[in-house]
Amino acid sequence: MKKIIKERRDENESNNAAFNKWKGGKTMKRLIVVFMAMVFLAMAGGAMAGGSNTLTVTASVTGTCKFSSGTSTLNFGSLDPSLGTNVNGNTTTQFWCTKGVTTDDITPGNGGHWDGSKRNMLDSVSTDLIPYTLTLTKDGNPNAGPSAPRTLTINGTILGSDYTGKSAGSYSDEVTLTINP
Repeated sequence: MKKIIKERRDENESNNAAFNKWKGGKTMKRLIVVFMAMVFLAMAGGAMAGGSNTLTVTASVTGTCKFSSGTSTLNFGSLDPSLGTNVNGNTTTQFWCTKGVTTDDITPGNGGHWDGSKRNMLDSVSTDLIPYTLTLTKDGNPNAGPSAPRTLTINGTILGSDYTGKSAGSYSDEVTLTINP
């Protein structure tokens, strides 16, 4: 029995010595060094496998022209048939075009009562027509975008001979102004 106890004691001492050697010895240091090397290689591997890419960024600015307001009014006022004089009226509206746009064509439509040769205002009660003409004049400023709107002057004329024989009433027409860059 003493022999068995001694063998076990020798075996325990041997195991303790191996454990102590592993715990504080070269084996533990080697494991730590190997582990640190693996971590370093894993981190450095990503950096070593990098590449580059050149990104080209582009855009284009569209040449645009727009009116600042959707409506304008040209009012000739009251026409006195006893005078029979030509009557002029004018108004202004604002528009803008993208900076650098050199063409800013503004054209008036024919209106709602075009007779094939001239624009007319209609009295909806009597159905009489009074012809009129329009002239559009843009200011001389350059196009500089929406923060610097330009002025369009709209002049109109009614000849005295075109309203002296017409019915009393309210005459009107609607003309669409179109602007293109």
